[in-house]
Amino acid sequence: MAEFVLKLIANFNPKIKLFVNGRKNVFITLKKSIRKNDKVIWVHVASLGEYEQGLPIIEQLRNTYQQHKILVTFFSPSGYEVKKNTSIADITTYLPLDTKKNVYKFIQIVQPKMVLFIKYEIWPNYLNALQKLQTPIFLISALFSKKQIYFKWYGNFMRNTLKAFEHIFVQDQNSIKLLKKHHFYNVSISGDTRFDRVSKILNRNNNLPFMDIFKGNQICFVAGSTWPEDEAIIVDYINATSKKLKYVIAPHNIKEKHIRTLKASISKKVLLYSELKGKDIFSYDVLLIDTIGILTKIYSYANIAYVGGGFKTGLHNTLEPAVFGIPIIIGPNYHGFKEAEDLVLKQAVIAIDNKTNFYKVLDGFIANDKKRTETGKINSNYISKNKGATNKIMTYIKNTL
Repeated sequence: MAEFVLKLIANFNPKIKLFVNGRKNVFITLKKSIRKNDKVIWVHVASLGEYEQGLPIIEQLRNTYQQHKILVTFFSPSGYEVKKNTSIADITTYLPLDTKKNVYKFIQIVQPKMVLFIKYEIWPNYLNALQKLQTPIFLISALFSKKQIYFKWYGNFMRNTLKAFEHIFVQDQNSIKLLKKHHFYNVSISGDTRFDRVSKILNRNNNLPFMDIFKGNQICFVAGSTWPEDEAIIVDYINATSKKLKYVIAPHNIKEKHIRTLKASISKKVLLYSELKGKDIFSYDVLLIDTIGILTKIYSYANIAYVGGGFKTGLHNTLEPAVFGIPIIIGPNYHGFKEAEDLVLKQAVIAIDNKTNFYKVLDGFIANDKKRTETGKINSNYISKNKGATNKIMTYIKNTL
C-alpha cells in the first residue's frame, strides 16, 4: 500500500519521484555488485547528516576489514544523490522499503556479516529478519528522548524492535537512563562520531586561493547553508551597514533563479563563485557560493559564522564552523540539536530571532576582537573534549567480527 501511494505522489513531487525511481534498480545493482562468497558489512543511514555521522566508522571499517565489502544504503534522496559516487563504500544504494518481501530479497542477496544503523534508523522488518539470522547489529550515535515513541505507553512494538541490536551506542547520559528504565542494558555512552569527523578537518589542506584574495586582511563573515528566512536578515544588514566587512553567503538552494534573485537583492558589490575567472576578486564586498562541496573550507577563513536553517527548515551543521574556533550565530529553532543546545548554554553559539538581535550580535563581534577570540575558543574546546567516539565503538566491534 505504501509503495502504491508513494508512486502516486511521485507524479507531483520531484523529491518523492527521486525516492521512488531511485529504488527501481536496487536489487539489480546489488546482484551485480555482490558475489555469493563476498563478506559484506552493511551500514545504513537516513540522509546526508547521518552519513557524515557514520563516516568515521565507515573509514575505520574499511581499514580494519579490508577483505570485506562495504555496503552503504540511504533512505533519503538528499543523501543518496550527493554521495552515490562515494569511493569509501564498495556499493552505495537506496534501501528498499521495509516490507517483508523487500527485506527477504535484500538479505538473501547481501547476507551481511555485520550491520550498523546510524542514529535514528529503526526498521522493524529488517531488524527482525537480521535478528533471526543472528547477524550482529549495532545502533551508532543514537540519541533518545522521552518524546519518542519507544517510551510512550503505546510504543511497545517499536520498543521491542530495539531488542534486535546487539549493542546500542548513545550520545548522552539521558539516553542511557531512558533505555535502562525500560530494561535495556546492552548500551553504553560513546559520544557523537561527528566530533571525530570534524576534528579531521583541521588536519587537511583548507586553502582556497580565491578566498585568500577576497578576504585580504579584513574581517570575514561567512553564512552557510542559508534559507530565505536567514538571507532576508543577512541581506538587510549588508545593505544597511557602513562597516567594512567581507561577506560570503553559501545558500542551501543554489539553483540559478534563487542565486540571481539573491544577488539582485544586495546593494553592495556582489560576485558569484561561478564567475570568479578574470575578476578583481578583492574589489567585491559579497561573494555568493553557487556550488557545493567547499563550504567547510570557506569556514576556515571566517572570523564570524552564521549557520542557516534555524528559522524554519531545521538547523544545519554548527560543528563544521565551530572546529575553526570562531563564534557562530543561528536562528531560534535549535532545540533537538544537542551540540547547538550545549553551545548556546555556553554562549559560544548565539541564537537570534529577528534582525534587531542579529544586528546587535554581529556588531558586537565585529567591534571586539577579544570577544570573538574567547567565544570561538569555547567552540573549538567543546569539539576537542567530545572526540573519541569512533575508537570506543570500533574497540567493541572488533571483538564481534
